[in-house]
Amino acid sequence: MEVNYKNIKVIGFDADDTLWVNETYFRDAEITFGKLLSEYETINKIDQELFKKEMQNLNLYGYGVKAFVLSMVESAIEISNYNVAPKTIESIVNIGKNMLNKPVELLDGVEQVLKVLSKKYRLILATKGDLLDQERKLEKSGLTNYFHHIEVLSDKKEANYSKLLNNLDIKPSEFLMIGNSLRSDVLPLVNIKANAIHVPFHTTWIHEQVSKKETNGKKYKTINNLIDILEILN
Repeated sequence: MEVNYKNIKVIGFDADDTLWVNETYFRDAEITFGKLLSEYETINKIDQELFKKEMQNLNLYGYGVKAFVLSMVESAIEISNYNVAPKTIESIVNIGKNMLNKPVELLDGVEQVLKVLSKKYRLILATKGDLLDQERKLEKSGLTNYFHHIEVLSDKKEANYSKLLNNLDIKPSEFLMIGNSLRSDVLPLVNIKANAIHVPFHTTWIHEQVSKKETNGKKYKTINNLIDILEILN
């Protein structure tokens, strides 16, 4: 589907799994968590219960590692029928600490893309998650100077983006969002008449997955690698 980007003034980038690796660490953590609780339930059931708990807590805890750890602790207590050992709770907390201390691994072509586009467009970082953790990752990434504005959103729904564009004082047609999640980085933008480009990551959290019916007829581009954006915008 052909899209015209000639009116773009501001480009927003998602952070996790668009600029740097993130979801992989959550999948690894889920495997470790499953092993810790394996004496009480099957791995598949543990995964299901953890995801269910995350969804129950989403409106209360939001997104990010800290919210994930709280959901793991609650799940461990319930799955074990309140028999989980304090040592296991400590191990769960350490899973979170290890995630927070992970090095920031940039994805291919990220800095080159930001360097080129920052000469022509105003770039912003628009991500969701824990504020302290996202600030830490951005600082470690070495990418801070490429962004005119940093926005850590509580969620990425149409209302969040509309408020962001209003604060940036731009029309939806002047904004382009680039990210790995159809649910968070693409569909809300298309629905408010802004622009979006999807850059899939090899693994996606179940909550972020959408059906073909939800994307049917929606006007956006999908590229295989972030570096491909330069051919579209230059």
